[in-house]
Amino acid sequence: MKKNIRVMVVEDHPEYREVLEIALRKEPDMEIVGEFGTTERALRSLQDMSTRQVPDIILLDLNLPGMSGIEAIPFFANTIPDARIIILTQSNQEADVLTAMSLGAAGYLLKSSTVAKITDGIRSVMAGGAPIDANVAKYILATLKNTMSEKSDTPSLSDREMEILTLLAKGLSKKEIADQLGIGVSTVVTHVSRVYEKLNVVNAPSAIDKAHNLGLFRSHR
Repeated sequence: MKKNIRVMVVEDHPEYREVLEIALRKEPDMEIVGEFGTTERALRSLQDMSTRQVPDIILLDLNLPGMSGIEAIPFFANTIPDARIIILTQSNQEADVLTAMSLGAAGYLLKSSTVAKITDGIRSVMAGGAPIDANVAKYILATLKNTMSEKSDTPSLSDREMEILTLLAKGLSKKEIADQLGIGVSTVVTHVSRVYEKLNVVNAPSAIDKAHNLGLFRSHR
């Protein structure tokens, strides 16, 4: 027999908790294993729960008295690492969305979502999905686009160019680099010129400084 999805609700508004309780109890594959108005009470309760009562899903509000939902995410993750957290809040602020997802929230839904959307979101997370409210998904997409743009703006140096730039950073001359790598000095000069061109600099100190700022040496390790 397939077990029910165990859901814990952490929400400080009693009326909304009641709405969620009524809705979830109508779902044949779900059961509520805890309802709390603060994260502190929810976390304390987990220390005393039997294995059968440990939630699979935590519906977590963000704007809670005491410890906020954002602050609580790492604590829940450490206490019950197998549970998945779905943010269920009124906040569609970009900072809240991105912070919650970066801390490990499995989904982000707004309280304006329909009951069907919330229950579908719970099932989706249990199946490995990541339900995101359409009104906040734009922030994640925008962040992804910005990250991709930043990566595309970073100059790409070949392994040999990075090798030579690293030796330049260690203070070796072009002849010393040629001797160490077993290549001609003219070949080193050609590689150095390409490095300057790609980094848009005119000398070795500028190339080394820019490579450090771009994190090229770290990624080449």
